[in-house]
Formats: sequence, C-alpha cells, structure tokens
Amino acid sequence: MRQVIIIGSGPAGYTAAIYAARANLAPLVVASSVEAGGELMNTTEVENFPGFPEGIQGPDLMSKMQQQAERFGAEVLYDDAVELDIDGPVKRVTLGSGKVVEGDSLVFATGSAPRKIGIEGETRLSGRGVSYCATCDGFFFRERVIAVVGGGDSAMEEATFLTKFASKVYVIHRRGELRASKIMQERAFKNDKIEFVWNSEIIDILGEDAVTGAVLRDTVDGSTRELPLEGVFVAIGNDPRTHLVHGKLDLTPEGTVRVDGRTSRTSVPGVFAAGDVIDPTYRQAVTAAGSGTVAALDVEHYLAALGEAGAPAASVSEIDELPDADAA
Repeated sequence: MRQVIIIGSGPAGYTAAIYAARANLAPLVVASSVEAGGELMNTTEVENFPGFPEGIQGPDLMSKMQQQAERFGAEVLYDDAVELDIDGPVKRVTLGSGKVVEGDSLVFATGSAPRKIGIEGETRLSGRGVSYCATCDGFFFRERVIAVVGGGDSAMEEATFLTKFASKVYVIHRRGELRASKIMQERAFKNDKIEFVWNSEIIDILGEDAVTGAVLRDTVDGSTRELPLEGVFVAIGNDPRTHLVHGKLDLTPEGTVRVDGRTSRTSVPGVFAAGDVIDPTYRQAVTAAGSGTVAALDVEHYLAALGEAGAPAASVSEIDELPDADAA
C-alpha cells in the first residue's frame, strides 16, 4: 500500500513527487510507458522556466525533474494507468501490465493532449505527413514545403523550428492576427522561410499515401483554394486528458477537473489534481509545477488528518526553511 500515487510525469507530476518524497511519503509516479515526461518532451528550447537564464531543452528539464524526485525517494514506474477505482478510502490504479497498485491518496496530473482539426484527411494521413510534434518529425521533412496550423506560441515555435529542415513553412491561421506572444511573433515574422496565410482554415488534407496538399477556406468570404504541401503540422491547442475520470470526478465546463478554489482537492476525498488537467487558462510549465506543489501539500495534510502520514523527516510545509530546499 502506497501513501500517495501520482499519475503523470510532467512538471506537475514530478514537482508533486519532489515535495511528497521530501515529506517522506515515498510516492509512486505512474509515468506512462510511451509518453513519460509529458508535453515538454516534444519542446525544443524552454526559455521561460525560472533558474535557466540561457534556456533549457524540454527533455533536459524533465530529466532533471525526474532525477530530483528520485533523489528524495520517489519511484518512477514506466506503465500506463488504464482504470481507476477511487470511490473508497483505498485508491486503486489498474496498469496496462494488468498490475493493480493501491494508495491512500492519488494525485491526478495527466496533462493535456494535442487538439485535432477534426477532418477526415487528418485522421487518414496521420503519421503519413500529418503530425502534432515538430521535434519528433521535423527531420523527415528536409527540403519540403509544409504548413503549420495555428496562431499561438506553440504554432510559432513549431514553425520556427521546422525552418531548420523544410524549404518553406506556411503558417495557416483562421484570423488576421496572431495570439502568440510578441517575442514569438517577431521571430516568426523575421524568418524568411515562413509565409503567413491569414484568415484561412484547412477543410481537407489531400493525398492517398502521403500529404500532397490542403484545401483552404477563406474565413472572410468563404472561397476555397488548394495549397500544395508535403506535410501538415497541427498546433491549435490541447485538451485535458480526463478520460480516466469521466463519471468519477466533477469536471468544469471547459472539460478540466474541478478543484476546490486554489487547492488541488477534487470532488472525491483523497483524490487531488494538478497541472494542465485543471488549468484551461495559463498552461505553463511553471504554473503546472506550482500546482504540483499545492497537490503535495494537500496530500500531506490529508494523510496527516487520517493519522497515516507517519513522522516525516521534514514536513512539506517546512521544506522552504531547509538550507538545501532548492537543490536540484
């Protein structure tokens, strides 16, 4: 029996693990068999995470977080949570391997998944020219003409990164201005390989065995045209990964897990949530990490109230007073 099981290994999951481990709660992190590290594993340069003035690669940041959690006693399990039984005092997690792990408490930090356009050609050609990860697939598009769909920071980052490989990158955006931050916009505007296609949306992706083009619809006058392409990268946002808790936890109108105010407490006692799975607004690595801290604090208080937390070497609430609190 574990004191706390953490599902998810992004910034929220690993930060919760760091704090819980330092409180001597010996957390088990169910990190996934194929997506360990979360969405930052698909990110190149992370320039806005405090403590890294020169920036850091997304996978490197997640590796450091995992090392820090393991240093204090967290156990990382590379398996997938496929079913949850959370109604009773004992929380049971069924894994993809068939094993069932049990805990007194649970932190749900599953993050979010890339949002899809929702057209037939996208599904049919996924993995054959349609991608959701520039860092994963960019290498395969050397000297090709491709498009990035979206207008936020992720779209600008992907477009800029893809210019390292592609001969030309179209950015297709349904509006006449971008939602991305000013610095990300400026980088994209200055890149000679990037061309913006404004007020347009993709209504079909063409090709049989590989992408050959896309059908665009003008969002102003409704006219359509074909754009020859050899690849389409979709970067239009993400949706919270809540499929495991549908019908088990209360959700918000935005589809995120509902928590009590600024806490991580969900509608089920002993179950806490953190990170992008509760945040439809900010969705930053640093806010997810802060959310993981809140979850660990709430878990410790919950277990203490049950009289099951034992006598930790250092209370989570006292960690900031320790000399090595910020040790990596």
